[in-house]
Amino acid sequence: MERYSDIIIDHYENPRNVGDMAEADALGAAFNPVCGDTMLLSLRIQDGRITDARFRTEGCVAAVGVSSVVTELIVGRSLAEAREVTREKMAQAAGGLPASKIHASVLVADALKRALADFEARGKEEGGRRKGSDPRP
Repeated sequence: MERYSDIIIDHYENPRNVGDMAEADALGAAFNPVCGDTMLLSLRIQDGRITDARFRTEGCVAAVGVSSVVTELIVGRSLAEAREVTREKMAQAAGGLPASKIHASVLVADALKRALADFEARGKEEGGRRKGSDPRP
């Protein structure tokens, strides 16, 4: 039987920052074709810092839990600091993951990486906000 950390269980049962974000500055979508987990990460970025994060994740306990943990982990960080949040750091912040659930941190890391790339691709406007189109598939 797999054992989840108390952190993962808490974030699964009481997810933080779940939902959509109107006028997001960055969007990152990720999909795991093996298990079917999906994630959409929305970020608001002001003056080079992530000021808000929201997610929509469909998947296992670990995928939802890590998604929630990471939104709390990245808010307030600079873009450079957010780029340094690896899947290993995500798993550690979540209190660890069973070996069979490491894919959850990979999913979330991919979504974060894509959101940060989306922000860069759209180009920045005055005050650190972006312009551009919605990259959702």
